[in-house]
Amino acid sequence: MKLSNELKPVTETPRPVAWETSPGLVPYPDALARMEARVAGIVAGQAGELVWLLEHPPLYTAGTSADPAELLVPDALPVYPSGRGGRYTYHGPGQRIVYVMADLRRRGRDVRAYVQALEDWIIRSLGDLGLRGERREGRIGIWVADGRGGEAKIAAVGVRVRHWVTFHGIAINVDPDLQGFAGIVPCGIRDHGVTSLAALGIGATMADVDSALRRNFEAALSTGP
Repeated sequence: MKLSNELKPVTETPRPVAWETSPGLVPYPDALARMEARVAGIVAGQAGELVWLLEHPPLYTAGTSADPAELLVPDALPVYPSGRGGRYTYHGPGQRIVYVMADLRRRGRDVRAYVQALEDWIIRSLGDLGLRGERREGRIGIWVADGRGGEAKIAAVGVRVRHWVTFHGIAINVDPDLQGFAGIVPCGIRDHGVTSLAALGIGATMADVDSALRRNFEAALSTGP
């Protein structure tokens, strides 16, 4: 039996999902402009869905629920309003950013189910890399054992939806400078830390992570009849 909050099957034959990987570091304003343009194209029926893999230079983004008190070092890095849900987060080299421009008009029109599907995608992909990722009640994102008897966040999820087309997406800490998170209260959570694959002793490369994401995309983001 399927849960009611699963993504519903695509009801018409969609264009194939395009994948793109950008080399180097993509400035955040450039990425936002690119997403805005792609979303407009999808809404108008002139473009297909896109999964965009990239990295950003060191920066903070502020979601729609960001509390200025949680920006602990305001002048440390550039801060960009993002329009996505959530609070402050850090992006930087060594973190795999995955922006997903998906058409929920063909995927069930259920934002909650879509966010859960993104989380499932991360969990499946981390599993391929030998790491158990888990959800936590009341906390968006994916959590892992930190090796010291506690737990830490390894992946963030933040989305925005316009006319049932999504943008923004997920961020997985592969081997970033974790000190970048020290300037904020990451996602508003003070009681738990942030970790990465490298910090946990998992020597996965960015290419390894990308391969795992590709393998698990359809299983996580699509449901059968």
